[in-house]
Amino acid sequence: MAIHKLDLGEFDEIDYHLIAIHTSLEDYRLAYFINQKLPINLGKSKDEVQINIKEGETKFSRFYYYDSENAISWNLIQNKNEVTQQKKDAIQNLFSNTTLEISTKVYLLPEFKKADYFLKIENTEDTMNLPKIKTILNTIDSISAIYTVDTNQIKSKNNLIF
Repeated sequence: MAIHKLDLGEFDEIDYHLIAIHTSLEDYRLAYFINQKLPINLGKSKDEVQINIKEGETKFSRFYYYDSENAISWNLIQNKNEVTQQKKDAIQNLFSNTTLEISTKVYLLPEFKKADYFLKIENTEDTMNLPKIKTILNTIDSISAIYTVDTNQIKSKNNLIF
């Protein structure tokens, strides 16, 4: 009987950069401004990022562009979403026929609750000039802060697999 072993170190390699973006812009407006500033063409993806949470499951909007010339994938992903649950009141009273709506805020990466969006750049080589990209993005008026996320600090890395 032959025994095969996998080297899991190969799967732990991080082949992407993650930029956190703080802004009050809607996702489609942010994608529009990024497209104006960078030589990319982000478009709304039909495949939203779906994660399971204790309240059920939620979806985060995603804009995607694949640069075939450089073989680089660009993803603009929403970090914050609101989940609304309907709950019947178990107590019999004057308002017993009413349904309560409970809203809960959920995050794609809960350890970065202040970030509104993430720009995930995949399959990058060392030739990617990340400081230049951040400087260009900082010229968008409605963006209040941009920073590179240290991928070693991410506890919920599985949410970035899509």
